[in-house]
Amino acid sequence: MAKLIALAGKGGTGKTTTGGMIIKYLAEHGKRPILAVDADANSNLNEVLGMDVYTTLGDIREDIAHAEMAEKNPIPVGMTKPEYMELKLSDALAEGDDYDLLVMGRTQGKGCYCYVNGILQSQLAKYIDNYKYLVVDNEAGLEHIARGILPRIDVLFLVSDCSRRGIEAVARIAEMVKELGLYPPVVKLIVNRAPGGKINEGIQNAIKEHGLDLLAVLPHDETIYELDSEGKPTADIPADAPFKKALYDALDTLEL
Repeated sequence: MAKLIALAGKGGTGKTTTGGMIIKYLAEHGKRPILAVDADANSNLNEVLGMDVYTTLGDIREDIAHAEMAEKNPIPVGMTKPEYMELKLSDALAEGDDYDLLVMGRTQGKGCYCYVNGILQSQLAKYIDNYKYLVVDNEAGLEHIARGILPRIDVLFLVSDCSRRGIEAVARIAEMVKELGLYPPVVKLIVNRAPGGKINEGIQNAIKEHGLDLLAVLPHDETIYELDSEGKPTADIPADAPFKKALYDALDTLEL
């Protein structure tokens, strides 16, 4: 059975970069095969990992919708619509040497993402038995967790910046997880972008007040900024980069 690792936190906290580094950690430690899932409509996990993605689940949903309205039906003769859609969906899985990537993406039209969420749920159910690890980068809220798209969570990383507002945001997410009746065996807090890799007493107190289990305090790292500015994969920072070293040291303490 695959171990399902999920990341949650508000936007702008470095959640996707952290998720990419966790995927790299698993691959470098021989914990394969891995399926990385970008479940954020504003997807960029592929950029963090340096993987080419040619289509997303959202793109396919739009293609099928347009096909239904087209004068000439593009579905091959003798193939049903579900069969055609399954064929198209197989193109959404980007395969790599160390991990594969599935991207939810977004629809072009207005309205909710219920249909795409349903596609994501069905694809995860189809693929989950083929991998030892699933790492899911969720959107800012708990959309996919609340809708039951993830069958369960084995490890939940709450990702925050080093602000009190960030800590309060992940504390609310932790409470929502409990309200949904989910009890991941491991729930850990990761604090990003801390000056010098340290948090002050006020933030330490906020973490304690909310009963959060702090795993790591990761420093602001200029190497990540430089790679991002150059359009290079930020997960490829050197092993001795402060951010990567601090995260890897923290992950070593867990039995992932």
